[in-house]
Amino acid sequence: MAKSSFVDFPGQIACVLFVPGCNFDCFYCHNRQLIDGSEDTISPEYIANFLKKRVGKLDGVVISGGEPSLQPDLIPYMKSIKELGYKVKLDTNGSSPEIVERILKEGICDYFAVDYKAPADRYKEICGGAADSGDVLKTICILSNSGAEFEARTTVIPQLDADDLIRMAKELPVLPRYVLNPYRKPERFLPQDEDRVAKVPYTKSEIKFFAETLRAYQPNATT
Repeated sequence: MAKSSFVDFPGQIACVLFVPGCNFDCFYCHNRQLIDGSEDTISPEYIANFLKKRVGKLDGVVISGGEPSLQPDLIPYMKSIKELGYKVKLDTNGSSPEIVERILKEGICDYFAVDYKAPADRYKEICGGAADSGDVLKTICILSNSGAEFEARTTVIPQLDADDLIRMAKELPVLPRYVLNPYRKPERFLPQDEDRVAKVPYTKSEIKFFAETLRAYQPNATT
């Protein structure tokens, strides 16, 4: 849990709740402890009391992970946060388009962020064997057609080059915001991924150049 953040929810001061469990296994994951369950959990009572005390001091709550859409009580929990008067943002890997559709129908999310991690045909390579780019693209299309406020974002890992990023930009519908994030080596990683995580990251200027290049396909690409 991050008690306050000025960067995770555009235009809002928010806290960030990290939920355990993920159906992807990206080699560069920075929250690996949430995948393997080694992170200590915070009691729901503590979080409920925290949110009640911060009403009027925080604008919003970001639900991140892990992958929140795997939580069976996600929708009622989001409703309970909205009832306190907070704005809600959902971070998702896009693997559960049906959950996103339900959230849209309930009107309980003010902003979505969907990770688009690799070209469609490289998804399993980058994100693990369970990853399906089709579901992610479906989620993004649902959001795009709904008129909801959302962004897609890509961590520009060293394994992606300019051609990969252009392919990704073409695979996506025109987005209201497409964010290219820098890669940094995770503290925890699988032994077999040591060579992959050790690759030299792109510089800020290189990522900025990528964003400028992608604007031919995604006019709202940014860093």
